[in-house]
Amino acid sequence: MWAMQIVLAILGLSAGMAAAAGLFSFIIGLGVISDFADRTHTGDHVLLYETSVALGGMLGNIFWVYQIELPNSAWLVPVFGLLAGVFVGCWSMALAEILNVFPIFIRRARVIKCIPYIILAIAVGKGIGALVFFYNGW
Repeated sequence: MWAMQIVLAILGLSAGMAAAAGLFSFIIGLGVISDFADRTHTGDHVLLYETSVALGGMLGNIFWVYQIELPNSAWLVPVFGLLAGVFVGCWSMALAEILNVFPIFIRRARVIKCIPYIILAIAVGKGIGALVFFYNGW
């Protein structure tokens, strides 16, 4: 009984670490952190920025999973909202810069005639995924 619980705990922690590492590498790979460092002329602190992003993600998960409440933290909510909004905005702008790859790929792969079907397949897949996710009977 205990051995199974330990194996499940190790498996869950490993899966969580792999997912978090993938997300952080995606954020860093998009160039959000390096763009911040470039625009603020603080390129020598890039490792500090990357460590801060990773620590923020880990602390956020710890606070979320264990429901840790900070005393007198009502003033932190607007600060967190502002900083999260800035981060998400910068992340979406970095994604928009990378999305310039798709038109080039579509022209090179010669799938111009299939674009409506690809968009329809993506939309149907998202719809079915949302149905499965939100339907409590499954």
